[in-house]
Amino acid sequence: MQLMLRLITCALLLLLNLVLLPPSSAVAASYLEKVDYTLTNQSDCDFHDQDLEGSSFAGAVARNANFSGAKLHGAIFTQGAFSGADFSGADLSDVLMDRTDFVGTNLENANLSGVIASGSSFANAEISGADFSDALLDREDFNKLCRRAKGTNPASGISTKESLGCP
Repeated sequence: MQLMLRLITCALLLLLNLVLLPPSSAVAASYLEKVDYTLTNQSDCDFHDQDLEGSSFAGAVARNANFSGAKLHGAIFTQGAFSGADFSGADLSDVLMDRTDFVGTNLENANLSGVIASGSSFANAEISGADFSDALLDREDFNKLCRRAKGTNPASGISTKESLGCP
């Protein structure tokens, strides 16, 4: 019953976004045209393949949400809770994700280049093929990620180990 209510809530939010927001320019979308998910509960919601570039998920709870293939370039995830979420193939480049919970997330083949992830946790995250080029990570996370790093990102052609700068 709770899952059904969450799915209905997500669907209503998406419908409101489509009706209330003006269509974005194909050339450049302004931040103001993006939905602000700050301090909301988006757990179990489906955002796959959506253009969420520049959106804010600061302080949001999105456990087990589906962000696979989503365009999240430049988004804000500060102090968010995304445990168990699916970010496979997502563009998370230049995302601010400091002090964010990514425990058990699927980051397979995701682009995390240029992220700032200080104080975040990637414990038990699937990172095969993820690209962490120029990412700012805590030393502890860096060491743990290097131990699990494998695969090559299909878009950038860079191996996960190489993108992390693992020894």
